[in-house]
Amino acid sequence: MDQAARSLSEYGKRLLDDRHFEVSPRTWRRWEGERPGWPPGETAIVLHHALGRWPEELGFTVPAGWIRPEALHEDDVNRRQFASATAAALVTGPTASQHVDPALIGYFEQQLEGHYRADMFLGPHDLIGTVSAQYQLIDKLVRSAKGDVRRGLLRAGAAYAALVGWLYQDAGDLAAATFWRGVTQEIAVRSRDPHLIGYSLVNQAHVRTDLGDGHGAIDLCEAVLDGSDRLFPKVRIMAMQQAHGASLVGDRAAVDRLIDTAGELLPRVDDGLPWGNACRRTPGYLEVQRATCYGRLGLGREAEALWAQVLDGVPSTARRDRGVYLARRATVAAESRQPDHAVEIARSAVEIARETRSARMLRELGALERAMGPWHDAPVGRDLAEILAPVTEGS
Repeated sequence: MDQAARSLSEYGKRLLDDRHFEVSPRTWRRWEGERPGWPPGETAIVLHHALGRWPEELGFTVPAGWIRPEALHEDDVNRRQFASATAAALVTGPTASQHVDPALIGYFEQQLEGHYRADMFLGPHDLIGTVSAQYQLIDKLVRSAKGDVRRGLLRAGAAYAALVGWLYQDAGDLAAATFWRGVTQEIAVRSRDPHLIGYSLVNQAHVRTDLGDGHGAIDLCEAVLDGSDRLFPKVRIMAMQQAHGASLVGDRAAVDRLIDTAGELLPRVDDGLPWGNACRRTPGYLEVQRATCYGRLGLGREAEALWAQVLDGVPSTARRDRGVYLARRATVAAESRQPDHAVEIARSAVEIARETRSARMLRELGALERAMGPWHDAPVGRDLAEILAPVTEGS
């Protein structure tokens, strides 16, 4: 005990650059007794650095209100990240009143379509700042606008908030994505637009799906479909996303029924709204959903056949989506005991992942890595590790 006390004292003097720091043998003996008490803050830090454990992990009696120094740092980082992610939506008012020309509604709607196209090329990180800033401008104009102009800007604002939420989701920040999905829902409700309100709930369901909460996704989509006859076919098709929830709870029959029903509605999509147009813009949209659900259900061969069909129709402009589909196809190939085929597909997916930095794609590649576990020590497993290294090292 005497030697341990001397060693800790010398270590603490060097760590803290404090020649007066000392732990006496008597103190150490008390620590080893039945009532160890609690070390002072500086001593707790020295113990952590010397032994790799915080005092509560060493058997000390934890006092009320103790917060590890590292936790304080993590909280500070989290607060800064949250402030950065939410700044555009939390601008305090009031702002100076200004004239708002009705033509601005069309301007923002046209810009929105450009952002959707840019997202397919660039991925989320380069667009979050731009789209957030435009949402902030819309929010500022809403505070001055009146009547139909105000409602039109609210509708545009909800669509922009939904896109910001999607960008954060694709970047892997589900906390920020959830916040912006909430903003979308608030603005949609304020716009009194039932189609946008339904769209906002589907967006919430997307987050629930990424969280692996199948029942949550089903609940939200069913809320949209309740009394859905008044909704545009496009919104009802999006609400059929509860198929993803059904796949998470293992219900194949529901998956097929929902996607088949959505297929009957697809030819009726004819609205001119600038948001929520993935079902029109994405080739093989419903088969993408079915293949994804089949992959979750463990239907590898059926999913593989669907992915092969889908990828044949993906245009070069949808590069990020192509990367996600390739990663999913590689995973189902591995689950179907075709490891060489999976590794070959993964080569193209990794190249796109490096370009777009899509967290969604990295998550899919992580699923592939797990599916390839049985071949971890085989040559094909080592090949995969080498292929994935550029996007997994340091992640």
